[in-house]
Amino acid sequence: MVPQFIFALISILGFGFFIWNIREIRSNILLGREINRTDRLLDRVKTMSLVALGQKKMFKKPIPAILHLMLYAAFVITQIELLEILVDGISGKHRFFRESLGGFYTFTISFIEILTFLALIGTAAFLWRRNVSKVKRLNMAEMKGWPKYDGNLILVMEIILVLCIFTMNGTDEALYNIGASHATNLGDGSLSFTLSSTFGPAIFGGMDVSTLHTLERVGWWGHILMVFAFLNYLPYSKHFHILLAFPNTYYSNLEAKGRFTNMESVTKEVKLMMDPDADPYASSPETNEPQRFGAKDVTDLTWKNLLDAYTCTECGRCTSACPASQTGKLLSPRKIMMDTRDRLTEIGNAKRKNGKDFADGKSLLFDYITEEELWACTSCNACVEECPVNIDPLSIIIDLRRFLVMEEAKVPSELAGMLTNIENNGAPWQFAQANRLNWKDEA
Repeated sequence: MVPQFIFALISILGFGFFIWNIREIRSNILLGREINRTDRLLDRVKTMSLVALGQKKMFKKPIPAILHLMLYAAFVITQIELLEILVDGISGKHRFFRESLGGFYTFTISFIEILTFLALIGTAAFLWRRNVSKVKRLNMAEMKGWPKYDGNLILVMEIILVLCIFTMNGTDEALYNIGASHATNLGDGSLSFTLSSTFGPAIFGGMDVSTLHTLERVGWWGHILMVFAFLNYLPYSKHFHILLAFPNTYYSNLEAKGRFTNMESVTKEVKLMMDPDADPYASSPETNEPQRFGAKDVTDLTWKNLLDAYTCTECGRCTSACPASQTGKLLSPRKIMMDTRDRLTEIGNAKRKNGKDFADGKSLLFDYITEEELWACTSCNACVEECPVNIDPLSIIIDLRRFLVMEEAKVPSELAGMLTNIENNGAPWQFAQANRLNWKDEA
């Protein structure tokens, strides 16, 4: 009963701490402004199925896509084996489902072993790409320090997890061969798992029974402890996209790329000015606090922008496709998302500690993201198109620029001239709109 009690305690603490972290992240995301993303249900389910589940956009880069698929498939399918470990831990039994499922059980665990081995290859390849071949987009300025350690740490954790799985299965195979397994009433002989039936006896076959029992328990406990460690590390890591990719793609912007949003209050005023029959004095005064023009801090962004920030995989595909970044300008769409997440975490923690009205005098704009970064953006949507989980850095950039223009009157001189010409001449150039078609009369 002692092992069962310890397992139950670890499970309660592991799942409890994870739920506590999820509640904090949810409260952070809800600091954002409301936006309606409940329309077009079938289109949203289709987008989520293709992009999150089907990994559709990953395959624009085949090599990393295949490596990622190895890890992704193993992560999804191995949850079956995890379910058995949870049942074993609570019941005090070992390989609870083997007797009832028979050959299907052997097939399932064998399939999981193959996927786990492929995941080990993929993990090693990703470590190589990050630290030896040093793929450029994985080693840019914003990836120095903690982001690099984070990427490596999660890969090392995955290797430890895989080694625990194979240690558990390999030693169990050796124990079954001599009729000394922890499991009872299952008979003697081999487990016949595809990989462990070969390497298990080869590596562990010469060991005594007590050593095999110890190693098998080390593998079993190591597996579940690494699962809980991984689960509770996710909310602090870029790998949180493993869970958030599905809601993030479901709530994707389904409008045509390049279609910008207009502020409802501004649109209403413009329509009133352009309607000759409208009586501006008849309209009711604004009763609520007026919405800020654009965004200065994370609380001015929408909850979907903030969900994007937590979903960012830091893969750098957005930055590697960005023409501004490619030409040496300061902008990196990936950094925009990382800065948004860092600022959101900071202000969310501060508000929980000091009250919802707390203000620390800092903001996303100016303290995290500079004006130079924002004005380097060409609004081409390359970052949005490239993101494998439909993150939209451009919408954040546009809202931050909108604040600079409409509330701070900060516009680069090149743009100021263009905007003045549009206001006065109806065109970006310094001649009247009436003269724009004179060229057609030139023979």
